Amino acid sequence: MIIITKFLSKRYNAMAIWPFIFIRSKQSEADKILLNHEKIHLKQQIELLWIPFFIWYFIEFLIRLIIIRKWDKAYRSISFEREAYLNETDFNYTKNKKWGSFVKYL
Repeated sequence: MIIITKFLSKRYNAMAIWPFIFIRSKQSEADKILLNHEKIHLKQQIELLWIPFFIWYFIEFLIRLIIIRKWDKAYRSISFEREAYLNETDFNYTKNKKWGSFVKYL
């Protein structure tokens, strides 16, 4: 389910919080790569069960931010983000994704 909202941080065009994909503009709704990226996150959230996913995501981000010291680079180096960015153009990825495959992006 896609929800258009202006309450997203200006750093991000979309955010997945199972079962929703929040996007900042109506134009983003037509961006198939962006939506596929967020669908990968929904799949990750289902795999880890919602709360453990966000705990892991937040802790990994904090560790990477301490090490890298740059917000965007720390965000893009999170294993969940690396998996999503590297596979966002593969529109069959969520169908073929193996459980826990984000671990190989650590």
